[in-house]
Formats: sequence, structure tokens, C-alpha cells
Amino acid sequence: MATTTRIQPRALVRASGGPRYAVALTVDALGTGLLRPFLLLYGLTVLKLSAPVTGTAMTVAVVAGLACMPAVGRWLDRGARSTVVAASMLVRVLGVAVLLATPAGHVWLFATAALFLGIGNQAWPAAHAAVVATVAHGRERDAALAGGRALRNAGLGVGALIATVCLAGGTTALRALAAVTGLACLTAAGLVWSVHLHAPPAAAPARDGDDGPAPRMRALLAANAVYVFCLNVPEIALPLILVTQVHASPVWSAAVFVANTVLVVTLQVPVTVLLSRFSRRTVLALAGVVLAASYLGFLAATSLGPGRGAPAVALVSVVCTLGEIIYAGSATALVTHLAPAHALGRTLARFELSTGFGLAVSPAVITALAPHGPAALWGSLSAATLLSAAAVATEKDEKNRETRPSRSPEPIPR
Repeated sequence: MATTTRIQPRALVRASGGPRYAVALTVDALGTGLLRPFLLLYGLTVLKLSAPVTGTAMTVAVVAGLACMPAVGRWLDRGARSTVVAASMLVRVLGVAVLLATPAGHVWLFATAALFLGIGNQAWPAAHAAVVATVAHGRERDAALAGGRALRNAGLGVGALIATVCLAGGTTALRALAAVTGLACLTAAGLVWSVHLHAPPAAAPARDGDDGPAPRMRALLAANAVYVFCLNVPEIALPLILVTQVHASPVWSAAVFVANTVLVVTLQVPVTVLLSRFSRRTVLALAGVVLAASYLGFLAATSLGPGRGAPAVALVSVVCTLGEIIYAGSATALVTHLAPAHALGRTLARFELSTGFGLAVSPAVITALAPHGPAALWGSLSAATLLSAAAVATEKDEKNRETRPSRSPEPIPR
């Protein structure tokens, strides 16, 4: 058990990559929030594609985007840091450009645009985590990762809110929002590029005995693919059951989503810092228990029926969001701690592959289980998450990395 970390705002910004990098993340998140939640709507209204075709193209593009992760990992292990983050933003600029150039009815160009956007979205988390792992150490790194997530969620939320207000302008507004997204990503990429953060390449001699192989983390990666379902609960599972099973107004779904965003933004850093007195693996296992308990809570809430069911679901969603916050504050932090410095990029890439896989399959799993009743949906999710928590808790760290201090390569100015 360790002493609780105390992080000052200025130190948190420095540990997150510095002021310019923080501004870049804010601009990028704001721009991404303008388009990302409405990409499906863009395909339907601007490009006049059918819903099944649009949804299939987006899903295939996201899955295909996962194929870039091994290359991203190798690039990071060659020492690149801010360059990879900037590249992930520039790829999204390319995606927006293709999207704006796509004529109505051209599904393949839309799929290409979605692919570029997907590649950028998949590559960014690993690249950002590598930047933070290079400039921050120990529990300060954990707080910086949590701060980056809170900042990004805030930017995405504000961007989505602005876009929602602008949607009254119809297809012209959607095209304008896409153009602003491209400009925001381009501006953010320039800011990140100017940071010029590099690290010693993997081929450099290792220090402090930190030259072992990349950890396999099989149980952790498998568990992560299940844990990540919690990220789609507010967006997919809860709106689905509130409307079809509880017969509540769609306003409840919107309220749950807004509450989730606000709680993540306000509590991500404080909760992560508060739990820093415990080992990262213990905290990650605790996240699984909290999530599983919330799923059982949703099962009980839906049994209340119309009237009392919707408020009960909204209340339980707070517990689910707390589990999400604990998970997000410990999972990437544990991975960066377990990874040897020379294999940080490849280890993060494998972790993001499991995250992307879970995010890709969770909508299909949730929508397939929901018609069979609340017990099938929430019972299955609870059981799978509890099993994942047990796997995380019992997996042995290779070379006992969790018990010794974490070290990162010193950044190389360029």
C-alpha cells in the first residue's frame, strides 16, 4: 500500500505533456466532438446512404483501422512520441477531406473517410499514453493519464453540444461541422508537432535491467475487452432498455449520457489519485466488481417497470460511471507500468487492440442480448465482468514488475 499522491494543477499539466500539448488536446477534442457523434447522421442525410449500409461501412472501417496498431507500436518503440500523436490527428484531417469530397451515394468513398478517421481515433490513445509515460513517472503518470481523459471527455462533450445546436441548419451545417473538425485537427497536429518530444529507440541499451521481453498480459488483455463494454453502456445499452423495456421518455437517455460525461470530467482525476494508495491491479479488479454490481443494479431497476424504472436506472448509472472511472484510471496506468521501456509502444498497441475489439463487438453483443430480456443482457454482462475481474486479480506480473519502481526513458529534445 502506497501513500496517496497529491497532484497540483500546474504539475498535472506538465506531467501531461506541457501547456502546448494540453491546448492541442483540447482543440482536437473539441473538433472531434463536432463530427464523431454525428458521422452516421452525415452518411444518412448528406450522402443519402441507407442506415444498414452506413452502419456497416463505419463498423468495417473501425475494425480495419485496428490493423494499424502493430505499426503504431513499432513506430513508438523507435522513439517517436509527439510525431505519432500529430500523425494520428493528420490522418483524421485526411479522413475529413475525403468525407467532404464524397458525392451523395458513394459508399466506398464514405467508407474510406471512415477508415482514415478510425485509424486516427485508434492510434491516438496509445500515442498519447506513450507521451505521458515519457514525461511523467510513477503515480504522477497515472494522474496525468486520468487528467488527459477528463480533458478529452470535456472537449468531446462541449463539441457535441455545439454540434447539436448547429444541427438545425441541416446538411449545410453538417458539412460545416466536418470542415471545422478538419481545421481543428490540423491546428492540434501543428501544436503537438511543435512539442518535439522524442525518446530513446528500442535498440538503445537498456538501463536498470529493464530489457526483458514485452509482457504477454493475456488475462489482462482478454479482461479489458470485456471491461470496455462499460463505455458503450450509456450510449447503447441504457437508451435501448429505457425505450424498449422501461418505456421511458428519450429525455432519460440524454440525462444519463450528460451525467456520465459530467461525472467523468469532474471525478476522473480525484478518484484516480484517491485510489493511488492501492496497487493498480487491485484497483482494476475493483473496477470489475463495481461494474458487475451496477449491471445487477440495472437488472433490478428494469424490473420496476414504467414510472419507477427510469429514475432507478438513472441512479444505478452513477454506480456504473464510477466503475468506468476506476477502470479508466487504472487500466492504461497498469499497462504502462508493466511494459519495459523498450517495448512500451508495442505493449500499448496490444492493449489498444483489445480495447478496439471490445468497442467494436459490444454494440452487436448488447443489441443481440437485449431482445432476450434484462436477465440475458445484464446477467451475462455481470458474469463476464466478474470473471474478468478475477482473471485480472489472479494474473501474475512477469518479473514482478508491479512490485518495483516504474521507469521510463528520458525524453530527447529535438
